[in-house]
Amino acid sequence: MAKRAKNLVIVESPAKAKTIEKFLGRSHYQVVASMGHVRDLPKSQLGVDIENDFTPKYITIRGKGPIIADLKKAAKKANKIYLASDPDREGEAIAWHLSQQLGLDEDDKCRITFNEITKDAVKNAVQEPRTIDMDLVDAQQARRVVDRIVGYKLSPLLWRKVKKGFSAGRVQSVALRLICEREEEIKNFEPVEYWSLTSTFSNSRKDTFTAKLAKIDNKKAEIPNKEAMQAILDDLEDASYQIGKVKKTMRKKNPPRPFTTSALQQEASRRLNYTARKTMRIAQGLYEGVALEGSGPVGLITYMRTDSVRISTAAQAEARDLITADYGQKYLGGSAKRAKAAGGNVQDAHEAIRPTSAMRRPQDVKPYLSNEQYKLYSLIWTRFIASQMAAADIQQTSAAVLAKQYTFSATGSVIIFDGYLKVEQEFNKDKKEEGFLPELNDDEAVQLKKHEPKQHFTQPPARYNEASLIKTMEELGIGRPSTYVAIIETITGRNYVVRENKQFYPTEAGELVNDLLVTHFGDTINVDFTAELESELDDVESGDRYWKDVIRAFWQAFEPHLEKAEENIGDVKIEDEVTDIICEKCGKPFVIKMGRFGKFLACSGFPDCRNTRPLLEKIGVVCPKCREGDVVKRRSKKGRVFYGCSRYPDCDFVSWDKPTGETCPACKEGYLVEKNTKRSQRIVCSNKDCGYKVEKEADHE
Repeated sequence: MAKRAKNLVIVESPAKAKTIEKFLGRSHYQVVASMGHVRDLPKSQLGVDIENDFTPKYITIRGKGPIIADLKKAAKKANKIYLASDPDREGEAIAWHLSQQLGLDEDDKCRITFNEITKDAVKNAVQEPRTIDMDLVDAQQARRVVDRIVGYKLSPLLWRKVKKGFSAGRVQSVALRLICEREEEIKNFEPVEYWSLTSTFSNSRKDTFTAKLAKIDNKKAEIPNKEAMQAILDDLEDASYQIGKVKKTMRKKNPPRPFTTSALQQEASRRLNYTARKTMRIAQGLYEGVALEGSGPVGLITYMRTDSVRISTAAQAEARDLITADYGQKYLGGSAKRAKAAGGNVQDAHEAIRPTSAMRRPQDVKPYLSNEQYKLYSLIWTRFIASQMAAADIQQTSAAVLAKQYTFSATGSVIIFDGYLKVEQEFNKDKKEEGFLPELNDDEAVQLKKHEPKQHFTQPPARYNEASLIKTMEELGIGRPSTYVAIIETITGRNYVVRENKQFYPTEAGELVNDLLVTHFGDTINVDFTAELESELDDVESGDRYWKDVIRAFWQAFEPHLEKAEENIGDVKIEDEVTDIICEKCGKPFVIKMGRFGKFLACSGFPDCRNTRPLLEKIGVVCPKCREGDVVKRRSKKGRVFYGCSRYPDCDFVSWDKPTGETCPACKEGYLVEKNTKRSQRIVCSNKDCGYKVEKEADHE
């Protein structure tokens, strides 16, 4: 008896294939992986025929020949072929390239998509195949072609004029520009001194509270210096204090929206200290499938590349059932309604990131997840459930403390009904408790306990970290959910920016490239032009614009700048800084060069002498271990800063935290190190048994 032909389903990854094959059944379906893209533009040439209406030249990706041969062999035997790549532009493009390679008819209903890898979603998708959406494909083609033109036209220009190895990209260059402009703001910032006065009072019931000087003569209190502060304190020397007006108001604290890609990356950075790449890698695994006891592999979250906050009716209904069961009817949010995303250009084809089943509580699936997967899944599940819960009711209390012409302001709040905070606080223990005020009455006399004047200086804008850069790019309409990780990795990989304490600093090379691009391509490599192009790509996706018109318009704006730059940019020489350190191999001086992980020393006799050394950046502290060498700043293989002894390997002292050069005053044995966070700087003892620490709050305007 002849073997019955199976239906062939092609996905991108083996993990996804394994999960889907289990749902569809091996007896009727064969599910195989293409391992991502099978065709692309060639690396060795532009690959775009500009003269022939920007026709792209696609070739088989090196190493994909055997995979394509296997796919063709399986396709010949198949009863029906389904292309099941991811439900976005790039996934649609992968499906189109596969259809071209397999010789499928363009009218063939071979495309299936699903936003979650669950049994029902996959089976429903197979029942409703469609033709390949060429609008989606063309939007992706337009992006790919424009990015290729920029990269392959700008980079050779930089090689010729500046230095071999320099390169530039369309969106990456705008991200670099944001970082460089922020650095310039910081360099030009001039701090301004100001003072604040926080005072502690007690009422007749001996309850204490604090209030901050807010007004002087009914105008905003502005204390520019120590002398002005002292004059106020002198004036208050004989003052009596009483409560003015006590106001109590109720306000609602609304639940957050479910996660988009950008929001997930930002929250995972803030709460879990995950990079955007790490977040997406873990999310990919949760989406493609995790083996659970009794059910085998199943996707735990919906598709993780999205800028929509839409939630399906079925998912909302399931979440409401869980909320009612676990927390009670009063914790239900208002009637289920479609959430709207802030801003335009939202690709609303699929949902927000959510668990595929609200009933899979984090603690239930914890035994089957790695620690990293559990933390991220908990974050996604908690945000989704919170988004469907009732708002919290907060009682806000404010009181004025009056003394002569001075008005102090005291505020506090009490949670009357916790609403969605119930699940947020349950899973996020770092949530701060709301402050509160004791019972205060109008015109009540209060006693001053102490004044605490404090000097401050206005602070420059903060450098971008990964989360804030992603947030800014999203707000400005630069890039899309699938591109944020690649943008950051490109500018760091090219050594145009470096990470220090999670913040981005432009390197000398980055500032040089940015200056050239701003000077000669400022009209096209900028925020507004890039955001407008993203909007035009959205128009292509919706079928409102022809994709080659977008490319043509870009080229017409870009080409004149390219020609002028070729004429006007003189040869830019990056001179290596010569040091007084002599190479022990050839006797020539070392020069400072820039490498992937920062600066290093290289012999000026290169290429005849290839001797190199790490550049020892002293921090002005004697090694606390050997007391002979200097503590120097180094970088690990992954680029992370650490501190070691200049006498290494004779002395093996190493510390992730920066030593201060002082001995612990408590144990007299350990050395003190700095531990920095966004809001504070702690000086702690390196001796874990000691526990000594001094915390200093950072001033913020």
